[in-house]
Amino acid sequence: MVTTQVGARTTATPWAALDHAALGLPTTTDLPSPQALDTLVHTAAGVAYLKWFEYQLAAAMHAELVEPFEDEDRRELDAFTRCAATIATTMSITPFAARTLLTDAVALRDRLPLVAQCLRDGIVTPHHIRTIVSRTELIEGQCYAALVDADIAASLRRPGSWSPARMETMVDTMVHRRDPDAVRARREAAKRNREFTVETGRDGMATTTDTRPAEDTALAAAAVHRLAAQVCPKDTRSKAARASDAHYALVTRTEFGCDCDRPITDCRYKNIDPTTFAATAPRIVIHLVTDTTTLTGPAPAPESERVCRSPQHLPRPNTEPTPAAESVAPEPSAPGSVATEPGAAEPVAAEPVAADAVTPDCTGTAILADAAADATSTDPSAREQPAAEGPHGCDEPLGLDTVDGVGFLAGIGIISGAHVRDLATDPRTVIRPLGDGTDTPLPATQPSNPYRPSAALDAYVRARDQFCTWPGCNRPAWEADLDHIPNTTTPTPRRAGAPTRPDSAPNAGSITY
Repeated sequence: MVTTQVGARTTATPWAALDHAALGLPTTTDLPSPQALDTLVHTAAGVAYLKWFEYQLAAAMHAELVEPFEDEDRRELDAFTRCAATIATTMSITPFAARTLLTDAVALRDRLPLVAQCLRDGIVTPHHIRTIVSRTELIEGQCYAALVDADIAASLRRPGSWSPARMETMVDTMVHRRDPDAVRARREAAKRNREFTVETGRDGMATTTDTRPAEDTALAAAAVHRLAAQVCPKDTRSKAARASDAHYALVTRTEFGCDCDRPITDCRYKNIDPTTFAATAPRIVIHLVTDTTTLTGPAPAPESERVCRSPQHLPRPNTEPTPAAESVAPEPSAPGSVATEPGAAEPVAAEPVAADAVTPDCTGTAILADAAADATSTDPSAREQPAAEGPHGCDEPLGLDTVDGVGFLAGIGIISGAHVRDLATDPRTVIRPLGDGTDTPLPATQPSNPYRPSAALDAYVRARDQFCTWPGCNRPAWEADLDHIPNTTTPTPRRAGAPTRPDSAPNAGSITY
């Protein structure tokens, strides 16, 4: 192996001494607020570019120090560990951080090259890269990996902000829709392996874990939090501690009460019977967002998406002789497969639809709502085309013949199309479309109040946004307030009588918390 001197540093000009004009930076930070804001945007893009450059350097080190020895390296500290240790020692970071840097760099180079370009161009911030890499590990080496990479890159290049939960939802959506068969198989295995476990902790405490389908977990969590909220403001417990006590009361059917120091005559929450409370409380509503194509099942993938583009797979040789070869000479046929234009795929069209699925024991309702306007859906006009890798076509067609939709379960995240169809076939399910698939607009406001949004518009906007639209907020849309987006070009208060619309125009409905 080529040896590298650990701790060796090249002599370079300090960043502070570089020409700021060449970097597109002002010579001073004492700027008026509009110029300071523009410079902040520019520096954020520069940070993303430098992170991309760091990944490129780490990937180059991996290609030189690790890849030549991957097959025969049998040492306790293999080439990857030694390379990571070199980076950790030189950069004064932990070995774990160095291994993560090296892992992400290789993933961006080999599995997510278009996502790497988004980082280079400042489209995505560095702190989201770990999320994207970790949630696409299962597509490594798959025939549809390049398609998932293109889908994610296209979504990243659309306008809008990305909270951690919104980013996870988008990436999971792109992975699920490309491999419905594998997702269905994993879900069936997970259902068979559901379990209830108890782990003894310290100081006389213990932890219980109950693995259940996502909709059951969402329903149980809603019931626990609703009971835990039945306390007065003087309750001394934390929110998590109250939820723990409420869960125990629901399971054991014992009373739940406020622990304030006021007498029972002054606090009406001292003793609450969970059974009586559940019988008199409104039903719990669980919101599930999907579209009609998901309800009808996987759809055939476009022909342009059925050819493997993975550079990790060998091309399938064309063994069928051509007419010219039969008449001229028995020359060996050139390897390859049908040439297609990469990235010419069209996403499956979706009609807006919604459903009310009453969960067992009539204790909850699931709403399947419109996902056609979801920010995670792909846009063929904005999709960045994957780079052509030459003709491929290996014998691994899994996930290439069909594409499937997904569902978004509020408070949980993405569930597979097969899971959505299981809920939709429940006899207690009621399908509620959000819109009729035509140009007929949704009723924007209540008839008696031109300002307040109608129930249809309220549901549509929440189904569309899924989360609070304030940058970085993970609050589910169904637990947040419906508000108006101010005019960003002319930041003035909303004028009386201004229209309420579900689009992204000024004063349109949005989710804030």
